[in-house]
Amino acid sequence: MEIVTSTPNPNATTASSSASTGTISSDFDTFLRMLTVQMQNQDPLNPVDSADYATQLATFSGVEQAVLTNDLLKALTSQMSAGGLADMAAWVGKEARAATPAYFDGEPITLSPNPPVLADTAEIVVRNESGVEVQRLSVPVSADPVEWAGVGPGGVPFPEGQYTFELISSSDDEVLTEDPVEVYSTVTEVRAQDGQTILILEGGAAISTDQVSALRDPAA
Repeated sequence: MEIVTSTPNPNATTASSSASTGTISSDFDTFLRMLTVQMQNQDPLNPVDSADYATQLATFSGVEQAVLTNDLLKALTSQMSAGGLADMAAWVGKEARAATPAYFDGEPITLSPNPPVLADTAEIVVRNESGVEVQRLSVPVSADPVEWAGVGPGGVPFPEGQYTFELISSSDDEVLTEDPVEVYSTVTEVRAQDGQTILILEGGAAISTDQVSALRDPAA
């Protein structure tokens, strides 16, 4: 189990900020030289208004401030992302509940069906990685957890791999809803990706933290 910290390197951010500052300094020197040349070559009978010079200086100063502010925001965002990833380190090794495929390795998988209150029957459809239905189970019409043993007819275990679970809820033999079932899976890795914290689950499934509805310690 590991935590992959693919957040921006603070040193790289500092280097980028320094580069921006250096560029601004160089541009400002160029700007002053051009302004000096402009003053030296202006028409003495029709000199440039001093207010125009002030306006040019103020404009450049505004651009400089905007660039520096943007660099500061980037640095703060980088630090916040790194801090958030560090906070998520405690999730590694725990079991997260989410509507996602679960990896079956021979051990039972905890399912969390949530049928609507109007339903009078409920069943869970199990599909393998290829999307082929391999099992259909009747379950109580309640939100109580269900342990899927991963065993087929005759007590033969299903092959190891990813499985998806769908809850079909009905009333008077009429289907009301067909919803993905939330399952508990072990978190094996935490990543920062595109501004989001991504959890890698056992078997390789990836989910964002906002998809997690519950977290628990693994069963002893």
